[in-house]
Amino acid sequence: MTLHRRQFIALLGSVAAIGVAGRGAYAAWFGDAPKSGPKSGKEFPLHMSEAEWKNKLSPQAYKVLRDHGTERAFTSPLNDEHRAGTFYCAGCENKLFSSEQKFDSGTGWPSFWAPADAGAVGTTVDASHGMSRTEVHCADCGGHLGHVFEDGPKPTGLRYCMNGVAMEFKPE
Repeated sequence: MTLHRRQFIALLGSVAAIGVAGRGAYAAWFGDAPKSGPKSGKEFPLHMSEAEWKNKLSPQAYKVLRDHGTERAFTSPLNDEHRAGTFYCAGCENKLFSSEQKFDSGTGWPSFWAPADAGAVGTTVDASHGMSRTEVHCADCGGHLGHVFEDGPKPTGLRYCMNGVAMEFKPE
């Protein structure tokens, strides 16, 4: 069967729509309800109650950081942030990434080839949505930041694909 360009674009749109529908739709279909906070069950240095998190974070940041949501591609101003500076966790102000490691991946999310410091982020296996990916979380509060893929630039070959709403940028 030959897949024509128009059919291929329609297929990509369908896949993207399923991804954008997020964990709520997946939960409705497969019964995998999202859990608040880090999925790994690991204890993190910063502890807050869910009420405290909801009070501290915007609804969008809460959805991403605590419920493992994903913001829509190309919606974060941090995707187009090109000034020198540092990206911090929106939940706890942990230093996550430097602008020196940022690159334009063309995916619509802020992308980095390495964290600012080796211990700034942690990873867990994310087996949601019928696939296996490596989830990236803040090492201090456990907040969901995004995912890391092995299709990035040198020197690491990694692409830390982060949700902008999960971060704050402070220029130098």
